[in-house]
Amino acid sequence: MLDSIAQFLDWFGLCVFALTGALVASRKQMDIVGFALLGSVTGIGGGTIRDLLMGALPVFWVQKPAYLLTCVLVSCAAFFVAHLVQSRQRLLIWADAVGLALFSVTGADIAQAHGAGSVIAIALGVATATFGGIIRDILGGDVPVILRREIYVTAALLGSSVFALCLHLGLAKNPSLAAGFMAALALRAAAISFDLSLPIFVNSGGNNNP
Repeated sequence: MLDSIAQFLDWFGLCVFALTGALVASRKQMDIVGFALLGSVTGIGGGTIRDLLMGALPVFWVQKPAYLLTCVLVSCAAFFVAHLVQSRQRLLIWADAVGLALFSVTGADIAQAHGAGSVIAIALGVATATFGGIIRDILGGDVPVILRREIYVTAALLGSSVFALCLHLGLAKNPSLAAGFMAALALRAAAISFDLSLPIFVNSGGNNNP
């Protein structure tokens, strides 16, 4: 039962991230192939990086092509209905927040299932949650979100860490997934709503020289 819940969250996160890629394609006025490309790389990009770093080959979507097909179907569906959404940028931001929170915990969970320790599972959870969005932004011609003054990676780090900590403290897997997801989503939502960002480095020397 718990494994089925984790799988549901993983699939839901895949669909949400594929949608964000399609929304970027809609803003860039791409054709249906562009939709499918951006949706697919966003949905499976982070998990691909995770599997490559773990040496889990072939990567998950090669073993189960349904992951790739789902990304393509979600993206193609978005091609026909994206124009009905009045504020696609706002939908993109919030859908991305949900996908980030979901993949931060499911990525860490999958890493632990492959034998990774807590620290590595946390790192791979962050990678799963963020690299798809990075690839999406680069292909879409936008500045990657991690290079903007936004709390983004930190939210994924919080979600993965809370999940791993809950498991370490003996909490069951399902509540641990929920706790990590809510922590990541809450921080990202606060960052979006209140324009929160981490302190930046300021050159106290008064010039920009190295």
